[in-house]
Amino acid sequence: MSEKLTLARPDDWHVHFRDGDLMQSVVGATARQFGRAIVMPNLKPPVTTTELAGAYRGRILAALPAGSSFEPLMTLYLTDNTSPGEIAKAKASGFVKAVKYYPAGATTNSDSGVTDIRKCDAVLEAMAAHGMPLLLHGEVTDPEVDVFDREKVFIDKVLQPLERRFPKLRMVLEHITTSEAALFVSSAPANVAATITAHHLLMNRNALFAGGIRPHHYCLPVLKREQHRVALVKAAVSGNPRFFLGTDTAPHARAMKEACCGSAGMYTAHAALELYCEVFERENALDRLEGFASRFGPDFYGLPRNGATITLERQSWEVPAGYPFGAESVVPLRAGERLAWRFKG
Repeated sequence: MSEKLTLARPDDWHVHFRDGDLMQSVVGATARQFGRAIVMPNLKPPVTTTELAGAYRGRILAALPAGSSFEPLMTLYLTDNTSPGEIAKAKASGFVKAVKYYPAGATTNSDSGVTDIRKCDAVLEAMAAHGMPLLLHGEVTDPEVDVFDREKVFIDKVLQPLERRFPKLRMVLEHITTSEAALFVSSAPANVAATITAHHLLMNRNALFAGGIRPHHYCLPVLKREQHRVALVKAAVSGNPRFFLGTDTAPHARAMKEACCGSAGMYTAHAALELYCEVFERENALDRLEGFASRFGPDFYGLPRNGATITLERQSWEVPAGYPFGAESVVPLRAGERLAWRFKG
């Protein structure tokens, strides 16, 4: 049994850093383990222009621990009014690497999201021409569609037609949660990929109700049935280069989670690689973790792989009950529980 695991430094292709004091509390956790990360733009107000992305990037760099070499990869928030000219500016900036699609009202701070993807056709054509990937929160928001079916319906009604209309547009279906999503990506052309979170690999929807309502297990897209979790694990460990690591770490203050209308999101940056290690070890696939974590993402984005390495060791440790989050605290996934692997740097 291996006691140590060395990988090329991984990247995280989906993080939420928040802003201000909240960001200063969590950005170091991601920078500690990862070389780069795709930073989500759903702030208030959202990051809709290259200028706003540059300013946000500056705040992230200023919040990093001294000596950190971490590189934030910025995204723009797609709206009904985004212009093709903004895509050209974003590409020329060198620091904006993708554009994020949120259906209006789908998740945290998504009120400015797209109301109809066809309103964005001119922008999508510009993105395809500039090689700018489209990152998709893959859910419909029709209240008549069951919350557990919203990813499947999105694939059928939005993503499949979108892929046919824009065959040269690179797309990442983010934080996939269903067997249908895994099958779609596996069967799609090479311009389509997906990120998978550790929490969707580790838990099914029973985790929301284990011993009572578990607000810190509530995220969007919501956890699904066990059959879907199994399909995601199969995809993650398959070695298929269209599936790669994206934590979707999404911190909220404890009071915002433990509320009558709690916020959606799980905080996993504190132990991201340890959690993925657990999944891959269960499947006797630790030898495939490096591809999933360190190679496939940069290859899809057309970026060089990181040259440095990181090490994890088999060492049991207890996850703290909480971490500072501005003036409050954030409850991490597996709070108070023990993990078998520990990041050593």
